[in-house]
Amino acid sequence: MWDFEHDPLQRPLAEKYDIQQMLPSQCAGRLAAADADIGLVPIAAYANISDLRIIPGCAIASKGAIRSLLLVHRALGGRETIRTVAADTSSQATFAYVQVLFKKFWHLPVSFAPLPANLDAMLAACDAAILIGDPALMALEDRAAREQRTGEKLIYLDLGVAWYEATGMPWVSAFWAVRDSSVSSAELRNEVRSDFLASRDHGLLHREELVQEWAKKIALPAQTIRDYLTTNIHYILDDECLAAIEYFFRVAHESSILPAAPPLRLL
Repeated sequence: MWDFEHDPLQRPLAEKYDIQQMLPSQCAGRLAAADADIGLVPIAAYANISDLRIIPGCAIASKGAIRSLLLVHRALGGRETIRTVAADTSSQATFAYVQVLFKKFWHLPVSFAPLPANLDAMLAACDAAILIGDPALMALEDRAAREQRTGEKLIYLDLGVAWYEATGMPWVSAFWAVRDSSVSSAELRNEVRSDFLASRDHGLLHREELVQEWAKKIALPAQTIRDYLTTNIHYILDDECLAAIEYFFRVAHESSILPAAPPLRLL
């Protein structure tokens, strides 16, 4: 989003795009209702919404540890004792990935309960908790303090690592999706591709500025944010990520977690 939020391109882009910020799951809902033309959506949305194309080249993915997606459970008894999972459902994709892991790879019968992202409350209600985004990063920062505070030892399973160990493939969380009917001309498609790819590239060149910006917005050390933006997140929708998305759609459908997804259509 660098060019959309910073000079010198913020103003000219604001004349072409009306930017509204919300959770990825809400972005998907807006696309499904035809209330938006473009959205940064969980990849699971592609299997549930017709008339979508994917902006090529841009992704939120990880080829290893992702840190902002966690399955947290008590060390006592281990993962095999998990039967109930408190789920932060702000991302449809993460929820679907976790269901695939439990059903196809871990062979554990679990039930899920949607709950707000509060680790203590989640673990009071269920055997494990899914944390997504800032709550996951903050839980990792608070890990030692929480153990000292409560005397309870927890396992913080990085879902990116768990997925790679199970499949040997990247975890792709989200991409930019466009309603096909909104970009009917070749000229407009080229313009959208160019704007979003340029913004991605300029953002990659300004990661240190982003570190300083976000260190003022969320209660995390600057070094934690720096490591996350430079080490954990993979921003390019490359061939490996496209293959991983197709694989995810296939196993999620085979596991009756998602409907059959259409072939990937790039803008």
